[in-house]
Amino acid sequence: MSGGTTTATRAEYCAVACAEAWRGAGEVLASPMGTVPTIGARLAKLTFSPDLLLTDGEALLIGDVPAVGARPQVVEGWLPYRQHLALVATGRRHVMMGASQLDRHGNQNISCIGAWARPERQLLGVRGAPANTLNNPTSYWVPRHSTRVFVERVDMVSGVGYDRAAAAGPSATRYHRIPDVISNLGVFDFETPDRTMRLRSLHPGVTVEQVVQATGFALTVPDEVPHTREPTAEELRLIREVIDPKALRDREVPAP
Repeated sequence: MSGGTTTATRAEYCAVACAEAWRGAGEVLASPMGTVPTIGARLAKLTFSPDLLLTDGEALLIGDVPAVGARPQVVEGWLPYRQHLALVATGRRHVMMGASQLDRHGNQNISCIGAWARPERQLLGVRGAPANTLNNPTSYWVPRHSTRVFVERVDMVSGVGYDRAAAAGPSATRYHRIPDVISNLGVFDFETPDRTMRLRSLHPGVTVEQVVQATGFALTVPDEVPHTREPTAEELRLIREVIDPKALRDREVPAP
């Protein structure tokens, strides 16, 4: 470390948890949405997943790992929208999306809040969420864990959850996978017999009770819940000095 505290912040634990989503991914395209997922993907590329493909967030494949907000210095190729869709359809992409709502089966909503016939709020729209969830691994990042996001039933299904994929049959379940849900409180997955959400780890300083109170559905909680992996000294150096020297991560996940 070249100075500053060696104690990881909540945002840095979140970034490492996001990076872990791409561990062992191989030569696939990482599509992180949000500051902390972007830091996580770039951290994974610089450490344990060197074959990961990164973009500039628009249409260029990049060969270096610039700081968040900086222009790449090495461009390896052009990735137009058509080619991007080809990667989605062949499963060679792992996207980490946001979620305005997420239910216990992993159904995601980024479209609208309220009844479909007369919504209270118009959001992004369905976008590419259905194709993402049915064709390539799709994880979720939620910077503010609350009962407004983690709901019993989403108002509109954008990303397909495990229950709806199963109801649609083999054509939907063949490539459907939601590896991780990461929030500012912990890490979650769907490794349960009924494919409903499970608490996998707690970020340091967070209690099981806090997570349960901030979740609007019955969450599977193991008898013993570990803490999220601590960043190494080298990972903290990369986050603070190389990937996010302006500390933009702390704007997305302020210190508790």
